[in-house]
Parts: sequence; structure tokens; C-alpha cells
Amino acid sequence: MASGKRVTIADIARLAGVSPGAVSFALNGRPGVSEETRQRILAIIEEHHWQPSSAARALVGARANAVGFALARPARSLGSEAFFTDLIAGIESRLSESKVSLQLRLVADIDEEMEVHRQWRSSNQVDGIIYIDPRDDDPRAANIASLDARAVMIGSEPSAEGDVPSVWIGDEEVAETLFSYLAALGHTRIAYVAGPAELEHTRLRAEVLERLAADGIAGEVIATDFSPARASAVTRTLLSGKQRPTAIVYDNDVMAVAGLRVAQEMGRTVPRDVSLASFDDSVIAGLINPSITAMTRDTFELGEQAATLLLQQIEAGATLPSVAGPTPTLTARESTAPPAS
Repeated sequence: MASGKRVTIADIARLAGVSPGAVSFALNGRPGVSEETRQRILAIIEEHHWQPSSAARALVGARANAVGFALARPARSLGSEAFFTDLIAGIESRLSESKVSLQLRLVADIDEEMEVHRQWRSSNQVDGIIYIDPRDDDPRAANIASLDARAVMIGSEPSAEGDVPSVWIGDEEVAETLFSYLAALGHTRIAYVAGPAELEHTRLRAEVLERLAADGIAGEVIATDFSPARASAVTRTLLSGKQRPTAIVYDNDVMAVAGLRVAQEMGRTVPRDVSLASFDDSVIAGLINPSITAMTRDTFELGEQAATLLLQQIEAGATLPSVAGPTPTLTARESTAPPAS
């Protein structure tokens, strides 16, 4: 065979002395060839490092042995969020045990994400899909159903029966824990620097803060794009007003660190002048001075659970029930204290 020439299924068939159809049967474990012939074909495939094209896999209905995960996040900011680093590591760890690869794609918005899902399925590039950041009336579930794809959502609540199942982390309970802790410390003016307003977890957390108004807590919710730049700008505005919050809660650790820097630049002492907390934890949140109070969860395990549920659905060929993810716990650190008199 000429050096540099791409090996085809016809080449494998010729070397094995069989038809291309027999190569397909051997590759996909289908009846039609003897075990001796199958092993001979597989040895030739391994020797020549041959992989069938996605188009060929689609024609024979073979599995792609890959899972897709499209993320609507700026590429520059993704590496700075410990949540996604740990989540992807957990997904990869579980998939690698089953020799399944992960296709990770960064997209601009939810419309591009759905188009990527369609491309993956039409070309049989993935056997299943993971998605995150559910919205109210999220169109992705219906899109995935139309593609007849197995999928898992990483979300805040269990999915309705028959919908794309979720590995969920109970954001309402998480918010109750953190906001109630600050209220118990004596804080009566709490600001929540959130992610985008359309996200399910933003709404659930904001609703918990709003309910605390019955206990005399004045809450304020400011939606952002998760970026440290936006968190810095919002913090600067909050700490410049006449009715300044005595506590600020951020959606993730990177935003909280950005907020801490702004407070220090403005001469505000944390936690004497203002308490800060985060819904996400990380090594940095625990090492910075002062260390930041946060909701701690095993995000690596969350990724493992999402991958496990998806692999189980692919194997079963059916939609399975939602699964509760690891429960976040409050880690109280130096950034929170009772408000000054």
C-alpha cells in the first residue's frame, strides 16, 4: 500500500480476502462472519490504524463511541472557571473507562448549540449529548427529541417524566442555605450578583432571596454574563451607593474574587464593611486573603454522574429517570461575619 495513502474499507477487505460488508460486520460485532475471520479483520484494522469515517458509520448504523458537549461560553474565560474544569474532568474520567471520547465544542449561543447537536446526529458523530444551564421553556429538549438522541441535562431540578433526564443539584435548597446563613449573621441588605437572567438556576436563587423579604431582608438581584469584568463593575456600583448592601453573593468563585479586589481597592474591609460569598467553591476561593465563604460540591463527581447516566441510556436505548447530584454544603470562611453596627 502506497505510503501516505488513506486506508479505506476496500483496502481492509482486500487484505483480509473478504467483502467490504464482511469488514462492517466484523467491526460492529454483527453476525455474518466467523470468529476466526472477525479476528483476522480486526488485526488488519489495528495494524493499519484504520478508523471508519462518520459517513460510513452512519450508513451501517454503528455507534460513534463519542459523546458531545457544546458550551455557550467564551473560550478565554472557560479555563478560569474551576467548575467547568472539574466538570469536564469528571465527564472525561467516566467516559474513558468505557473507551468513549468526548467532543467538546464552544458555541456563541443556544441557537448555535442546537445546530451543533443537529450536525453531530446527522453525521453520526456522537451517540449522546450532554448540555447545561437549562432555561425556562428551554428549546433544546424538543430539539434533541426530534433528533432521536439520548441526552443528559445538568440542571437545578429533576426533569418531568419523559423529558431529557437531569443530574440535578437542588439550587433552591442551595440558595436557602447560603442566604439564610447570611440572614442568621444579621445581614438585612443582601445583593445577588447573578449570571444571565434567563437561566433556571438564576431564577430559583433569586426567588429564594425575594422570599426573605417577609423576614425583613432587602434583596437585590443583578444579572451579568458571568465575567469578572462585569462582576467588578457591578460591585463598584453596589459599594458606591447610599444604601450599600452588607453582604454580596456571587454566582461563581471568579466573580467573587473580582468583587473582593474591587472592595479592597475602594478601601472596604471584608468582612467588617461587607461580607462576600460565592455559590461555587474552588482552591483559589480557599487560599485568597480573606478566604471566601462558598457552597462546596464535588463537581468532578457531578461530571461522572452525568456521563454514567448518558452511557446507561445509550446502552438501554431509552430515556431513564433523573438522578440527584452531589449535595453542596456550606463552607464558612473569613469573608463573612455579622455586619458592623
